[in-house]
Amino acid sequence: MILGAGTFAQATFSAVSVGLPALAPALRSHYRLTLGETGVVLGAVGIGMLFTLLPWGLLADRLDERIVIVVGLAGAGAALVAAGRTGSYPALVGVLIAAGALGASVNAASGRAIMSWFHSDQLGLALGIRQTAVPIGGAAAAAGLPWLASSGGTRLAFLVLGCGCVGGALVAGTLMRGSPKRTAPVIANVTGPLGDRRMWLLGGGAALYLTAQIATTGFIVLFLHEHRGVSTHAAAGVLAGVNVLGIGARIGAGRWSDRLHARLRPVRQIGLLLAAATAAVAAFVDAPLAVLIPALVVAGVLSMSWNGLAFAAAAEAAGASRAGAALGFQQTLLGVVVAGTPPAFAAIASGSWRLAFALSAIGPLLGVLALRAVAEPRLGARRPEMSAIPPAAR
Repeated sequence: MILGAGTFAQATFSAVSVGLPALAPALRSHYRLTLGETGVVLGAVGIGMLFTLLPWGLLADRLDERIVIVVGLAGAGAALVAAGRTGSYPALVGVLIAAGALGASVNAASGRAIMSWFHSDQLGLALGIRQTAVPIGGAAAAAGLPWLASSGGTRLAFLVLGCGCVGGALVAGTLMRGSPKRTAPVIANVTGPLGDRRMWLLGGGAALYLTAQIATTGFIVLFLHEHRGVSTHAAAGVLAGVNVLGIGARIGAGRWSDRLHARLRPVRQIGLLLAAATAAVAAFVDAPLAVLIPALVVAGVLSMSWNGLAFAAAAEAAGASRAGAALGFQQTLLGVVVAGTPPAFAAIASGSWRLAFALSAIGPLLGVLALRAVAEPRLGARRPEMSAIPPAAR
C-alpha cells in the first residue's frame, strides 16, 4: 500500500516535471517563445525543486509524511491551474518555478516512507518500482497533453495537470502511513556531506548522467517536430513509448542490482551504454526516421534506467545517521543539472541539434569516471528504520 500510494503520488507530479516537454510545441506557439526561452520554461520546474528538496526532506523527517505530501502537492496543483491563466513568458516561468518548489514535497515524503519500509536486500527493486512513477507520469502526459492542447489550449492542459496533482495528494493522504520506526533527524549533519569527497563523487557522478537524459527525453518532441517535421502527436507518441519502456527498465535494473548485491557496478555499465547511445543519436540527427527513432528510444530508455540504483547507493553509503542530509545534498546536485541543462541544450540546439546531442553524450562518460572513484557501499549498512530523503523526480 505504501509503495503503491507513494508511486501514484509521485507519478502525478512527474507528469509535470517529466511530461511537460510534450506540451513544448504548444507553449512555444501560444507564448511565441524562442527555442532558448522554451528551454527555460522546460527547466523552470527543476529550478523550483532545486531550492526546496532538502527543506521538504527535513520537514518530512519531523512531520508525518502525509502532511508534507498533501500540502505540497495541493499547492503545486493550484500553481499549475494558475499557470494556465498566465499571459506572458515571465509569468509562466515564475508560476512553474513555484509549482516545482511545492511539488518537490512528494519526492521527499513519499520516498522517505517507502525506503523506511524495505530492507537493503529489497531496496533496489523497491526503489526501481517507486522510480517507475517518473516514466508512468511522463507516458501519461506525453499521450494526453498534445490532445488536450489541441482541444482546449494550454489552459486546459495545465488545468488537468493541476487536478492530477490534487488527486495524488488525496490518494496519498488517504493511504500513506508513517514509517514503522522513526528516529530523530540529525540536524547537525545537514552540512556534513559538503566535506565528504565520496558524497560529491556519488552525487556529481549521478548528476552528469542527466545531461543525456534531458537531451533524449526533454527535447525529443520539439526535436522531432521542428527539425524532422514529425507531427506533434506522433512525436509525443515516441516520448510515451520511451516512458513505457522505461518502466520495465527501472524495475529490471533494480532487480539486477539486488541479485548482484551491487549498486554502482550496474550504474557504471549503464552509463557507458548511455553515452554510446546518445552519441548515436547525434550521428543520426538527419538519418531516416526508421534509423533515428529507434536510436532515440534506446538512448531514452537507458537514460531512465539507472536512477533508483544511484539513490540506493547514496543511502547505503551514507549510513543511518547521515542519510537524510547526504541524500538531500545529492538531490541538490541533481537539481542543478535539471535546472541548468534545458536552457543550455536549447541554446546549443538553436545552432546545431547534432552538436547539442553530442555534447550531452559526454556527461555520462564523465559520470562513470567519477563513480569509478567510489567504493561499492555495503548493502547491509542500511536498516529499515533509518530516515532518508528520497530520490528526486528525474
